[in-house]
Amino acid sequence: MGVKAKTIGERVLIEPAAAEEKTAAGIIIPDTAKEKPKRGTVITTGSGDHKFTVKTGDMVLYGQYSGTEVKIDGKEYLIMKEDEILLIVK
Repeated sequence: MGVKAKTIGERVLIEPAAAEEKTAAGIIIPDTAKEKPKRGTVITTGSGDHKFTVKTGDMVLYGQYSGTEVKIDGKEYLIMKEDEILLIVK
């Protein structure tokens, strides 16, 4: 979690979970058929007056088309508004 970035406003930075490499039956999924993950870990939250429900380190679920993909220091992340997050996994 050593990302040198800070979101602003009501936005959060999320590190998506790795896509599944195999099916439950052990079949290897090719890159072209892998489904984008819909869960990830909150890396940082925005600043300002907004009181966030999520916090750094929370595992969250979000919609398939939520957020904007960004690359920071060679790693893929998503920036999204907190209200695009559907669930905090406990």
